[in-house]
Amino acid sequence: MSADPLLLARAQFGLNIGFHILFPSITIALAWILVYLRVRIELAGEAWCKPAYRLWVKVFALSFALGVVSGITMSFQFGTNWPGFMNKAGNIAGPLLGYEVLTAFFLEATFLGVMLFGRDRVPAWMHTLSAFLVAIGTSASAFWILALNSWMQTPQGYEVIDGQLHATSWMAVIFNPSFPYRLAHMMIASGLTAAFLVAGISAFQLLRNRNFEPADRMLRLGILVGAVLIPVQIWVGDQHGLNTLEYQPAKIAAIEAIWETERGAPLLLFALPNKETRSNDYAISVPKAASLILTHKAGGELKGLSEFGDKHPPVATVFWTFRIMVGVGMLMLAASWLGALLLMRRREFPQWLLWMYATMTFSGWIAVLAGWLTTEIGRQPYIVYGLILTADTASTVPAPYIATTLIGYALVYSLLLISYMVVLTQLARKEAEGKGREEPAPGAMAPQVL
Repeated sequence: MSADPLLLARAQFGLNIGFHILFPSITIALAWILVYLRVRIELAGEAWCKPAYRLWVKVFALSFALGVVSGITMSFQFGTNWPGFMNKAGNIAGPLLGYEVLTAFFLEATFLGVMLFGRDRVPAWMHTLSAFLVAIGTSASAFWILALNSWMQTPQGYEVIDGQLHATSWMAVIFNPSFPYRLAHMMIASGLTAAFLVAGISAFQLLRNRNFEPADRMLRLGILVGAVLIPVQIWVGDQHGLNTLEYQPAKIAAIEAIWETERGAPLLLFALPNKETRSNDYAISVPKAASLILTHKAGGELKGLSEFGDKHPPVATVFWTFRIMVGVGMLMLAASWLGALLLMRRREFPQWLLWMYATMTFSGWIAVLAGWLTTEIGRQPYIVYGLILTADTASTVPAPYIATTLIGYALVYSLLLISYMVVLTQLARKEAEGKGREEPAPGAMAPQVL
């Protein structure tokens, strides 16, 4: 094969991490929705909460399981495909990954068992506490993983000894310049992903049974969470952009397809970046808007790609992934605010709107994947920005071997993803049609939740 082993290795790791991130993007926020339902069950005793909790704890367990399996697979690739990364940065990356396992994964796994199999076997307060601890664990997991990823984007608190990076201040490593923005951005993104998943599945249930109260209540919850979080995400995204402009100007130049340094740079709504001519074909732009957004000054200066030689990311890829993320976000904003307006006016959701929400069930996934690709590809050609080139950390595995496993991963992940969606649909349909597992009688031993 004439394929580039480095490109294949990057594609394989990208496929793994892209598949993996789908599930934490759901479970981080869905865990807190389960806490909300448990608290309402205990404090208010509302009947609709129990079947809602029964469904969504199953969805959480399924998503958690797929996240764990894909995460383990991904971690092995540090050794198989990227041994140079752990050799050079393992003194920092290793402990952060270890902290994630010790403080987050063990907590999640332990108390998830109580959530799934402890219903009516442990006191109600213990079941609620377990849901809370699982939610803490999912958030703590995001904290440590994003601390490592952010350090790779904006490294600080290190020294180089014999070609290896060593931490001089763990506080500086963890709370690096981009970490607060990335953590906030990802947590809100998870909230939006879970909100639209809840709204979409609930809309699907209402299309099958318009009188199913748990679906109606959960649809309202999903819409309101989305309507509140999207404006916050827009503000956080703006702050994140300002931080990226300061620490990763090459990434911003690629995202906005700015080839030469200029003041009053236009915002490109549409263009086909042409790396051969170093220009943008068929451009549709808003004059000075990019400078206004990124520097908060209409005449602000933005560095062009020419400032960075060949040390900048591929332009067309990050240009479009960023715009896909923003475009899907705008659709989510319109959909959630339309639903919130109907709720404020106490109007029933029309059939077409339920179909729209059902269609947008996994819209959060599209936005998360597009944003993740923008972040990770935008870091190239570095694996640790400004310090370690990706090409210097790759293994010497021959291209045919990498291609074979890449195809295998793609087939398996496609099957798992289709199966996941089918199972979610079947779970929702059975609950809406009254075929879900019945609640056990008071004092009875409950069967397993799954």
